[in-house]
Amino acid sequence: MFDISFLLKTFFLLWKAVPTTLLITIVALLAGSVLGFLIAISRIHKTKILSQISAAYVSFIRGTPVVLQILVVYSLFPSLLNAWVKSSGSSFDVFSLNPIWYAFIVFSLNTAATLSEVFRSALLTINKGQLEAGFTSGLTYAQTYRRIIIPQALTAALPNICNATVTLIKNTSLAFMMTVKDVTAVAKIEASYGYNYLESYLDIFVIYIIICSVVQYLFKVWEKEAGLYKTAGGK
Repeated sequence: MFDISFLLKTFFLLWKAVPTTLLITIVALLAGSVLGFLIAISRIHKTKILSQISAAYVSFIRGTPVVLQILVVYSLFPSLLNAWVKSSGSSFDVFSLNPIWYAFIVFSLNTAATLSEVFRSALLTINKGQLEAGFTSGLTYAQTYRRIIIPQALTAALPNICNATVTLIKNTSLAFMMTVKDVTAVAKIEASYGYNYLESYLDIFVIYIIICSVVQYLFKVWEKEAGLYKTAGGK
């Protein structure tokens, strides 16, 4: 029988696990953005070997389910790390490591592949003449990208970055497979006591809708501000 009191009690309880979900999202976005940008640059400039490795990496990550990536990393990486630790003579217990670190790895690698395509398409929209103009004015390669190219590319990429962020937030619900106590894991634990899975799943549903809606709103505000800045800069 549907238990409304359990649904309400669990709904407020699950908010205590939201910081874990947001932490995984933020770490994956930061790490994925850096790696994704480097991958995009290597592919745009067709760097020898590196661009081919990057293309293969992106194809592999985007062509395999997140669930499979989690299973591979969570089962394979600890064993490899443990073998390396033992061979180095260290007494560190790899299996005592907080599983959230594996979540950071999986979602960062997955996000990097997604954002690399977002950044690559955004960077390709920028006229090559602006890069040359930066060099002419005495700016270095890094300075030209930081001051001229990236701000314009970021504005163009914001809608796709928003979509990638929302997808990442939803994908973090799979972190429970690595025994991370995120929203989904806590809901499943609470539901297991009285088999109130329907109520718990409804709670998860509502919480993710709220989080994703807030994120989408924040990105809309950011896009509006970036659009005003772009308009002001073009006058």
